[in-house]
Amino acid sequence: MFLLYDYNIFWAFLIISSLIPILAFLISGILAPISKGPEKLSSYESGIEPMGDAWLQFRIRYYMFALVFVVFDVETVFLYPWAIGFDILGISVFIEALIFVLILIVGSVYAWRKGALEWS
Repeated sequence: MFLLYDYNIFWAFLIISSLIPILAFLISGILAPISKGPEKLSSYESGIEPMGDAWLQFRIRYYMFALVFVVFDVETVFLYPWAIGFDILGISVFIEALIFVLILIVGSVYAWRKGALEWS
């Protein structure tokens, strides 16, 4: 039977987890000292005055490497719930997970052949 009050704990966690960051930003905005001057508005990095232009171009390969890493890292996280419930899920879920892993392998071979995993 579907009862709405079974979700009260969910709504409580949702409201509390939404209010904590909002309150943190509001309190820090109220309590933080506001002093804007030339020193505050200047660029500063590790105690050294900046020289030259702040614009640097990075090669797209760094971004591609990071993107490939994030995609495969996030996708492998989906295997953990499957591994925990493997004994009760049955053979059909095992076949689905096997297909999922094969898709990941095909994707990494494709990225490797395209050169997305090489630094030079």
